[in-house]
Amino acid sequence: MQYRKLGNTDLNVSLICLGTMTFGSDQTQDEAFEQMDYALEQGVNFLDGAEMYPIPTSPEYQGRNEEIIGNWLKARGNRDQVVVATKVTGPGEMVSYIREDMALDRRNIREAVTNSLRRLQTDYIDLYQLHWPDRATNFFGQLNYTHQPEKDGTPILETLEVLQELVDEGLVRHIGLSNETAWGTMKFLQLAEKHGLPRCVSVQNPYSLLNRTPEIALAEVLQREEVSLLPYSPLGFGVLSGKYLDGARPEGARITRYPTYARYLNEQGQCATAEYVALAREHGLDPAQMALAFVNSREFVTSNIIGASSMEQLKANIASAELVLSEELLASIEDINCRYPNPCP
Repeated sequence: MQYRKLGNTDLNVSLICLGTMTFGSDQTQDEAFEQMDYALEQGVNFLDGAEMYPIPTSPEYQGRNEEIIGNWLKARGNRDQVVVATKVTGPGEMVSYIREDMALDRRNIREAVTNSLRRLQTDYIDLYQLHWPDRATNFFGQLNYTHQPEKDGTPILETLEVLQELVDEGLVRHIGLSNETAWGTMKFLQLAEKHGLPRCVSVQNPYSLLNRTPEIALAEVLQREEVSLLPYSPLGFGVLSGKYLDGARPEGARITRYPTYARYLNEQGQCATAEYVALAREHGLDPAQMALAFVNSREFVTSNIIGASSMEQLKANIASAELVLSEELLASIEDINCRYPNPCP
C-alpha cells in the first residue's frame, strides 16, 4: 500500500480510504467489521464517515456508521493505527431531523462533534470535515452558478473560530472541507492565514472518469496550497464498473435498490462509460479497477475513497492501488474524455 501526506500535516494516509457511507444500513455491523479488518490487513489506515450516514440518510439509521466504527475501534483496540475522518452536516431540509436550524455555526458544530465523539468512542477526530457549504453555491452536481449573497449562511470566519476551539481542546486534529469550490477553498485558507486559525488540509469532492471538474480550477488551488483532494464516488455509484450498461439493473446493486441515484446515468455518461469499459477490457483490465487506478494516479489526489457492497468488490477496489496504467492507456482515456468531457458533474 502506498501512503501520502495529508495536506501539509505529518499524517501519512493510505492511497485507499475506506468509506463507510453504507455501514449500518446496507452492511450489518458484522459485515462492516469484516470489511474494516480486511482493509487494515491490506494497509488501509484511513476511514471516512459522517454524522448523517448511512445513505440514504434517515432518522432511523443516522449516525449508525460512526457507532459501528467506534465499536470496531473498541473491539480491536487499534485506535492509534487508524486515521478517522468524519463530517458535520451542512444546512438543508433533508437533514433537518438531525438538529433544528442546521448551520455551520457554534451551536451546531459543538453538538455535532460531541455526538460524533460519543458514537466513535474516541477522545479525538483526526480529520473533521464540513460536509457541504453553508452558503448557496454549486455542489452535488449543480451547474450554472447563480450569485445569492443573501443566502451566505454562517460567515466562514465564524465557522473557523469554532473549529479553532475544537483544535485547541484536542477534540479535532485537523479540519477539512467537502463539496467545496475553488473560491470557497481559497477563502477558508485566506481567513485562516489572516486570523491564525486552523488551515484546511483536505477537500473531499466527487472525482472520477465521469466527473473531472476538480481539474478545471480546484486542482491548482490544491497543489499550490498543499491541500489534499480526497475523491469520493470514484466509480460514479458503481456505474464505471459497467454493470448498469444497456439498462441492466443487477439484483441487489445500489442503483437497482435506489433508482433516484441517477446522477451518473444520463445519456452522455452512459456513452462515456461504455467506451471506458470497452477500453479496459481491450487491455485485459477490470473496468472498475482501471477507473480507480486513474484516480489514484493523479498527483493532486492523496487518498481515494472507495466503498463496497461485498468483500469481493472490496478486495478488487483495494487491489487497484497496485495497478499502474500505461502511457498508452492514459492517452486513450484522454481521447475519450475529449469526446465526453465531464458528462456527469
